[in-house]
Formats: sequence, structure tokens, C-alpha cells
Amino acid sequence: MALDKLTTHTEPNKGFFGHPAGLQTLFFTEMWERMSYYGMRALLVLFMTTAINEGGLAMGVATATAIYGLYTGSVYFLGLPGGWISDRIIGSQKAVWYGGWVIFSGHVVLAIPNEKLFFVGLMLVAIGTGLLKPNITALVGQLYGKQDPRRDGGFTIYYMGINIGSIIGYTVTGLLAEKVGWHWGFGAAAIGMALGLIQYKRSIGNLEGIGEKAISPVDAKQDKNTLIGLSAAGLAVFSFVLLSIFGVVSVDPVEISQYVVVTITALFFLFFAYLFFLCELNPAEKKSMLALLFICVASACFWAGFEQAGSSLNLFGRDFTNRVIGDFVVPTAWFQNANPLFIVTLSPFFAALWINLGKRMLDPSYTVKCAIGLVIMGSGFLVMFFAAQLAASGMKVAPYWLITTYFLHTVGELCLSPVALSAVTRLAPARLAGQSMGLFVLTYAIGNVIAGLFAGQFDPENLQELPGLFLQISAFTAVVAVFIFVVSFITKHWEKSI
Repeated sequence: MALDKLTTHTEPNKGFFGHPAGLQTLFFTEMWERMSYYGMRALLVLFMTTAINEGGLAMGVATATAIYGLYTGSVYFLGLPGGWISDRIIGSQKAVWYGGWVIFSGHVVLAIPNEKLFFVGLMLVAIGTGLLKPNITALVGQLYGKQDPRRDGGFTIYYMGINIGSIIGYTVTGLLAEKVGWHWGFGAAAIGMALGLIQYKRSIGNLEGIGEKAISPVDAKQDKNTLIGLSAAGLAVFSFVLLSIFGVVSVDPVEISQYVVVTITALFFLFFAYLFFLCELNPAEKKSMLALLFICVASACFWAGFEQAGSSLNLFGRDFTNRVIGDFVVPTAWFQNANPLFIVTLSPFFAALWINLGKRMLDPSYTVKCAIGLVIMGSGFLVMFFAAQLAASGMKVAPYWLITTYFLHTVGELCLSPVALSAVTRLAPARLAGQSMGLFVLTYAIGNVIAGLFAGQFDPENLQELPGLFLQISAFTAVVAVFIFVVSFITKHWEKSI
């Protein structure tokens, strides 16, 4: 995109709350895409562990949560090739459009009551999300010139769209799944994505050509070789999954998850070593990259706990929480609404908190903030430890146990997640900004797969071990938090070296 094309958007206009009109297009596209993604995600473990006579797949918890972790982890991992395809081949606009259609197709397949098609649908949604998600966010950034003071406000509005979409998704799909049928819930997710695609196509002119072409296109020969390589890799993975679905090859999702988390972790450290040793960093840049490494470790461990929301905490809400209000049984997925509601409520407070601390020269370092986020998130599992003890005694617990846990997890998220993203943009050398963000995205994938393995220890038939599971996760995050806090005495100086 030419510089003059970008700078035309620095002048205030009334397009969308005083922001470029393109923000409206992306706001509603992302809102409906997140409605479909989170709405469907909230149903996955519940559906897979529900008895066949109740419309589910009757899987064991360990198998279901391992599949869930592989799915959510692959969504983030596939964002790496998705971003590359956009930057080098088709541009962000087309990546969002094609990705949306693949997501829609996946949800349609999920709406069909067939066990084998269920896994095909999951693959399609993961592939489409990997193509759409990183590129629609990039488009938001491209709406503004580098010095446009509206940039932060624009991302705040966009983030609100994400949370509104997730609230709609949890509410609609959760209600349909439990009151009508599971596949009606999956079908609602398809409708949500369809609405997003329709409004994206109708209002794409608001983008005024932004992201229409690849930023750094490869030449014809490279283009051909790249497409062949990507297609071959994708076809190999797709074929293996199909063979496992139809029973030609036997696979154990738990074992695969263990191999995958080791593989992605190895890729993370190899990629970091490449950036650190082979990209001609000066001493100050090396120190800042080392500081970033510890933030990445904190991020991976944080999401390993936080992502219990869709697995072990979701199962606890279904099996051991009193959901009856009068004659109405609250759908399990509705508890997931706590996080986006708390995000919307608390985000302005935390934004003001960091600003005021900074003015008083009391703003903690990135690593300290990450350690604080881990401690607060881990305290949520201490709450669940006591809730699980009550459940183990044979009673269904009050909803406020889960709500309190989600509140603490949200506070932890607000301490760590935006801070970690800011740290990547601040600590990574400018020439390695994109690659460093790709490195950071791997922490989401690692954390999600580990989360699935953690949740596999949730055994509804053995309630006496349930408190131990939540205590184990709490202890894990506490140990990591202490480690990050200790190294922060060194890294706080490294963070200021660049």
C-alpha cells in the first residue's frame, strides 16, 4: 500500500464514531466471525462428552479435551501461514474473504449430524480462522497513518466488537444447543459467519483499496513453488486426518497432543535462536530479545491455565454447578459470557491504571506485569479448588464460584495479554517486528495444546481427584509467576536497553 494511500486516512471524518468508515466494515465482520468462533468453541467439549442418546459423541474427557486443545492450538498456529499468504500472495482483503468462506463451510459441515464430518468441520474452521484472524486485525492497523492519534481508540472500538460477538455467540449457540439440539447451535454459528460475509462484501468499498494487494509479493517462480509447497503440506495433513477419521490409521489424540506441544515448543526455540544468533543483533537488541523470551514463556503458561474456560471449567459448569433458576435451566455456555462482560467493564480501568502509574514513575516492568497476571489467574483456580471440594461432597455448587473464577481470570488477562502484545512491539527490533510477532503467536498455540492436556485430568467419575487438578494448575502458575518475578530484576534493565 502506497504511503499516500495510508496518509489519506489521518484526517478526521465521521465514518464510524469519528473513525475511518472502513472500521465499521471490519468491526461488524469481526463481531460476527467471533460470534461464530466462540459460540461454536463453547459447545465443543460439551458436545464431545455428551452421551450418544443425548446427541453427543460419548467421548472420554481426556480424548475430548485433547482434541479441543489441538483445535484451538491449530487456530493460532495456522495464523502464521495465513499471515504469510496475505503478505506475499493475495493481500489482506482477499484473505479475510476466503477465510470467512472456509469458516462458514466448516460450520455448515458441523451442523450436519455425522461424527466423521464433525472433524472435517473442525479442520475447515481452523484453516479459515488462521487465514482470516491475523489479516483482519492487520487491516484495522492499516486504516490509520502512523501518527494518527485515533489509532488506539480505533483498536479499542474493534476490541469491543470482538467481545460483543462472543457474548452473542455464547448466548445464542448455548441456548439452541441445550434447548433444541447440538447441531442447531453449530448451525447458528454458520449463520453468524454468513452475516459477517454479507456485510463485508456490501461495505468493502469503505476500505478504499487498503489491503487489496499483497504488501511484499513474491515473484512468479517463487509464487508457484510456494503454492505447491503449501498445498502439499496442507494436503498431507488433511489426508492423514481423513485417514484417522475413517479408521484407516489409528491415532490417540492425547498422544498426538503431547507430540504436537513438543514440536511447537521446539519450533519456538529454534525460531528464537534464529532471530537471536543469525539476524545480526547488537548487544542492546540481544538484551531486549532475551527479555521478550521470558514474556513469551509467561504467555504460554498463562494460556495453558486460562483456556480451561472451554474445557474443565465448562465441564464443571455443566456437571457440578446449580444452574436452575425457577423453572429455567441456565445453558452451560452462558457462564462463558462472564469473561467478555468483565473485559468490557474493566478494560477502561486498567488502561487508566497503567497511565496513572506511569505518570508517577511507578509503572511495573513488562515481566512484573506478566507475573502479576499469572498470580491472579492462578488464584482463580484456588477458588475452584474449594468449589471442587464442595462438589466432591456430593452437592452442586452455586454459580458464583465459577463467576468469581472468571472474574479473576479476566483481571489476570488484562494484566498480561495487552501488556505482552505491547512488549513485542516495544522490545523487538523494528526490522524483526513481524517475525517477532509470529514467534509470540506460537505461545498461544503452545498454551492451548497444554490446556487440553491439563483438562484431560478432569474425571467426572472420580470427584475426589477434582480439587487436586485445580490445585495443580494453581501451583503450576504460581511457580512460573515466581520465576518470572525473580528474573524481572534483571530483565527490567534489558527492557530499557532499546
